[in-house]
Amino acid sequence: MLAAIEMESKGKSSVIYDVLDKSDFYKAIVDKISRSQVNVVFRVGDNDEELEKRFLEESTEAGLINLKGHRSVGGIRASFYNALPYDGALALASFMRRFEEKVQNER
Repeated sequence: MLAAIEMESKGKSSVIYDVLDKSDFYKAIVDKISRSQVNVVFRVGDNDEELEKRFLEESTEAGLINLKGHRSVGGIRASFYNALPYDGALALASFMRRFEEKVQNER
């Protein structure tokens, strides 16, 4: 049972880390060796606070809530606790790709 929960947790976080690792738009804050399976933290743009605020607003409108990073660190924090289904991670990854494309098309 615990092994299955661990595999699901790794799967959820790896979906987001895959987006982060393939993007120049998003920046993972934590080194690969120290990454959490439960809390994925990242910055949007080049630590652009206005762009992060927009990301949070638009993600909330898309039904993706509670993504604001810790008040002392900022950025974005996606938490993948057991109650969050795998589809939630897929929805966030999809939103991230769409948001990146949208912003880059505006430039």
